[in-house]
Amino acid sequence: MSITIASYNIHKAVGSDGRLNPGRILDVLDEIGADVALLQEADTRLGLRTSVLPETLLSVHGWQAAPLGQQHHEGRAALGWHGNAVLVRSTVRLTHSHRITLPSLEPRGAVLADIAHGNHVLRLVGAHLDLSGLARARQMHAIIDAVAKAPGNPPELVMGDFNEWRKGGAALAALARHWREVALGPSFPARLPIGRLDRAFAHHALHVAEAGVHASALARAASDHLPIFVRLAA
Repeated sequence: MSITIASYNIHKAVGSDGRLNPGRILDVLDEIGADVALLQEADTRLGLRTSVLPETLLSVHGWQAAPLGQQHHEGRAALGWHGNAVLVRSTVRLTHSHRITLPSLEPRGAVLADIAHGNHVLRLVGAHLDLSGLARARQMHAIIDAVAKAPGNPPELVMGDFNEWRKGGAALAALARHWREVALGPSFPARLPIGRLDRAFAHHALHVAEAGVHASALARAASDHLPIFVRLAA
């Protein structure tokens, strides 16, 4: 069994070149060969939140979205919860998903999704944390509590944009007490990355066969963040 999970702050599909181009985001995920994608900033931020990735385009690229977004009375829908979305390929079965409400100074949230791939079950958490360090620590404790209360006990993989520049930040320290950090390079800003804002933490039982920052020419242009990925093997 091999499965690849990507985490990607897609910056509302506006690239580092200032152009809105949702197709590039999905092309980058194709380059990675992702089976699951945890997205941040997948919805518009102002007014009624709506998806920046058209449903027809998701279908063409073979993606199905977890039912995390809110349907508006105009018929338009958000893809995720405060911009956090989960996409799965047809080879992956989504068995459970729900939103995690976070204490925040800004509109922030996290999402949880349980998936089945072959005979293996995995719990994924995608998050986009606050710019404030104090808020990030509280948010991470809320995520840890939500994971502990979720039904079942599959091994977890926590990924996202944690907005933490420091190695010893309180939010990262809280995570490290529960899961091991996956070694990754800098991912922000995309054109010349210096900050490790996008991170991954894995349950000790998971075998990480490969992990990295996807830094193709297309990825450097498609968003202001580079995507990260973790490839798990049985």
